[in-house]
Amino acid sequence: MHGIKRTRLTPQAAEAKRLKELSKIEGYLALEDEVLTRKRTKHLSEESLGKTTALLDLNPEFYTIWNFRRDILVSLFPSLSPEEVVSHLTSDLRLTTSYLLVHPKVYWIWNHRKWCLESVPVGPGDTVKWKEEFWQGELKLVEKMLDADARNFHAWDYRRYVLASLPVQRPLSDEMRYTQGKIESNFSNFSAWHCRTKTLLAIWENEGTSEAQVRKTKDQEFELVTQALWTDPGDQSGWLYYRWLIGAEPPLDVLEREIQNIRDLYEAEPDSKWCINALAHYILLLARIDSSGADKSSVMKDEARRLYRRLEDVDPDRRERYKEMGEW
Repeated sequence: MHGIKRTRLTPQAAEAKRLKELSKIEGYLALEDEVLTRKRTKHLSEESLGKTTALLDLNPEFYTIWNFRRDILVSLFPSLSPEEVVSHLTSDLRLTTSYLLVHPKVYWIWNHRKWCLESVPVGPGDTVKWKEEFWQGELKLVEKMLDADARNFHAWDYRRYVLASLPVQRPLSDEMRYTQGKIESNFSNFSAWHCRTKTLLAIWENEGTSEAQVRKTKDQEFELVTQALWTDPGDQSGWLYYRWLIGAEPPLDVLEREIQNIRDLYEAEPDSKWCINALAHYILLLARIDSSGADKSSVMKDEARRLYRRLEDVDPDRRERYKEMGEW
């Protein structure tokens, strides 16, 4: 790095460093061999559990060892009280938390957390309250993870899993507010936009929302996503949500309105490939569904061709694709 004085190792220091690293590698390989041997021989004990911890500390992406760890725990649980089982599961949740802080995008760590939560035994007294404490803890954890990296799609997937698993379901309106906060803090958060589509669909399905109310909600969503498109027309996230909102068979007046909005943006951002692409796409869609006549349809198709030719200049890496899109 600039401004940092480099120190050159002496031959003796370099050799000492090499030997130290070699020792670490040899130690890791020996531990790996021991744990895999215990797995092959079905050595399912507390001692083996400790060995898996030591190996996972060094390599938390070793999914085979996570599988072995679960086999060990399953074999131990029948002889333990519910409280002791919970103690083991709580320890594993703490363990995976420490790993996620360093490796937030490793599937196997998230999967093990799911297994732990799904293995919580029936508690004494109020079972719902007993499990609710675990799930609420998970919700707090994943929100901290998303505060640290709001675009971690693993954490978003896990959040949906947790919300669906809560013994007492939260209002979907809470999730709408949560995603909006994340989107407004960073319009390029694709995962938040995606989660918003899932939440809206769930609301409409659960509440049997009328077509008129769906349209009203979509109009509000158009206002939100339009802010994103004007803020950063070069970001794909908002455009994908925009396409979801319009859908494959939009009302004619909605399509005409949105085409005009895109035209306004195109005038301000003539080199935005996403803007040009969207304008061409929706003009062609309008040409297909507008019954005003063949002449008008022909004019719209000609405009779409010109836009695709414009894209060949704006985005030359995809020139052949745009040539194909402009041929029909």
